[in-house]
Amino acid sequence: MSLAHDFERCDLDIKSNKRSHHTEQNGEDRLIVRRGQPFSLVLHLKAGSPEFNPEETSFTLIVETGTLLGKESDTKVSFGLKDSTDDKEWSASASKAPGNTVALNISSSPEAPIGLYSLSLLQQGQSTSLGAFVLLFNAWCPRDAVYMRSETKRQEYVLSQHGLLYRGSATRIHHKPWNFSQFEPGILDICLKILDEGLNVVSDTDQDCSERRSPVYITRVLSAMINSNDNEGVLVGEWAEFEDGVHPSTWIGSGDILRQWADSGPVCYGQCWVFAAVDCTVSRALGIPCRVVTNFSSAHDGNGNLLIEKMYDEDGERNFHVWVESWMARPDLEQAGFDGWQVSDATPQETSEGVFCCGPVPVSAIREGELTKKFDAPFVFAEVNADVVEYVKLSTGDFVKFSGSTDSIGQNISTKAVGRDKRRDITHHYKYPEGSEEERRVFEKAQHRNKLQKKGKEPGLRIKLAKNMVVGSDFEVYAVLANNCMVAKSCSFMLYARAVRYNSTRGASCGFISDTVTVTPGEEKLLFLKLKYSDYGKVISPDRMIQLTAFVNDKENREYHKAEKLIVLDEPDLEIKQCASLQLTGEARVGQPLTAELCLLNPLPEALQDCSFTLEGVGLTQEKPITIKLGTVASKQEAKASVQLSPREAGFTVLLVDFDSDKLKNIKNFIPMVVMSDALSPSLNTIAMT
Repeated sequence: MSLAHDFERCDLDIKSNKRSHHTEQNGEDRLIVRRGQPFSLVLHLKAGSPEFNPEETSFTLIVETGTLLGKESDTKVSFGLKDSTDDKEWSASASKAPGNTVALNISSSPEAPIGLYSLSLLQQGQSTSLGAFVLLFNAWCPRDAVYMRSETKRQEYVLSQHGLLYRGSATRIHHKPWNFSQFEPGILDICLKILDEGLNVVSDTDQDCSERRSPVYITRVLSAMINSNDNEGVLVGEWAEFEDGVHPSTWIGSGDILRQWADSGPVCYGQCWVFAAVDCTVSRALGIPCRVVTNFSSAHDGNGNLLIEKMYDEDGERNFHVWVESWMARPDLEQAGFDGWQVSDATPQETSEGVFCCGPVPVSAIREGELTKKFDAPFVFAEVNADVVEYVKLSTGDFVKFSGSTDSIGQNISTKAVGRDKRRDITHHYKYPEGSEEERRVFEKAQHRNKLQKKGKEPGLRIKLAKNMVVGSDFEVYAVLANNCMVAKSCSFMLYARAVRYNSTRGASCGFISDTVTVTPGEEKLLFLKLKYSDYGKVISPDRMIQLTAFVNDKENREYHKAEKLIVLDEPDLEIKQCASLQLTGEARVGQPLTAELCLLNPLPEALQDCSFTLEGVGLTQEKPITIKLGTVASKQEAKASVQLSPREAGFTVLLVDFDSDKLKNIKNFIPMVVMSDALSPSLNTIAMT
């Protein structure tokens, strides 16, 4: 007969378990473990209770998440000591420990639903609560669907709280620092709340909870919940008016967005890079390896024919678009070759199965033109591969096709490099080189017309830029027209500039020049346009983008040619001078004051109003960012501030700084650093700054 024991309390051994499960950055106030990996507890027996003997003792452990009562759903599981030899099932073992204690080891299933669990012990019909824990996906467990072999990549794609987002144009790529903040206090609970607010919870709560075993399911839920088009999701998208909310370029981290959503509902406002960054934060918090990816010259195929047909002056392609890739196996596709990185996109563009979401779809399926693979493969394929066909409408009402390149879509697809603050080009993951036999094969498989058909020689038309184009300066650009034909050409030659947003929404004109030229065979003609701050400064958006377009109209032969180039104006340098105490000691320690000296030169020929610096850093500032208001900064003068920080946590961290004003917005910089504990030897102290 099994002995019954009286348990006084249960020690969850939080610190040791979190260290072995790579969850110590979440703090030590609760037990957070990863599935498929054992965790240990210590049961303290009451005085007078029989001594524990595993050969004479039997009890049942019960773990439960959600509301569905039934083992078949995986949301409530009962198991005994050494109850299972199947490494896909929950199991436990126990042994006598020093003192009047029992060492209990529990192994969770690598296929268990993630979420908040209760743990109880049942013996002789009496149930005793042992506590609660949060179970996450486990990139360190080979049996977990999100298993990632490389420790360096696990550090980057699961544990890193700092990243770089890429914006601009294919030829002028800029990075934007971002704090993912997935381990900040309260963020994990908010991420679990996001899952609880999903549309599937409303329609079938129990089934939703059971499906949380699958990273494919979780990723699709997040794609729908990070936007608020169909529900009370995290972010409201806006691309025009921002007066009643926060301009998307102002955000520097996910923490503020998620906390604001938890307190008061959908947050105003987000655009593609904000949607993607928040999606990445939640994915990493739940244990799914994730990275943010930028596609330059991204297409939006609204009718699914893999062509972008547009009349001149209509939108058809974006300067860049940002989504996420998440790492996981795809057993649901029932075919090998589609595990690994999966694209999902939380920016609301088109509906998928009636909901504004996109993905996950294997990157390998996009590369190979496998458009039947779930989810939303044709839409993502078009974003990186679609042809652009443009027309000009004549005064007669007829449409004439522009000549031009069809390889402009999907360029310089970028993500942050592993372990370095550098850009990595991953275009080759999505598509074969333009013009290659492999690309021809993929397009034929995708039932797309052959865009590699041989073309005749066309007049050369290109746009050249100045070397230094800092916002506030005047600079000159020019178009070059080369006659590659055997006869002279008489043409109308035009070059104009207009403000544009990152999603290619066109603004007001800021420059124009035209001429009628005769170009002999082999000759080149140049057309110069000077762009003045007094013209473009009044119309550019915070994206600091100007679209240049050159037109050539050979009226005699009714031939039209167009070239475009996007300018992303350089922003002034925001200098974060080395902290004063670090200059003296070369150390950064917990509790040791650090003084950050901030400086930015106003490059504009006019004063800046409402100037401010905002600082944010995990473990360096409190949960809310620090804002320092400066007032007015005169033309060509420096905005300066000195801020004292006191590091609260040891480890790697990043200080982000943002400068904002009425005319110069969202200028950002960052410094990474390693903060050492007082308990460590001074010889181990390091500090890295950029």
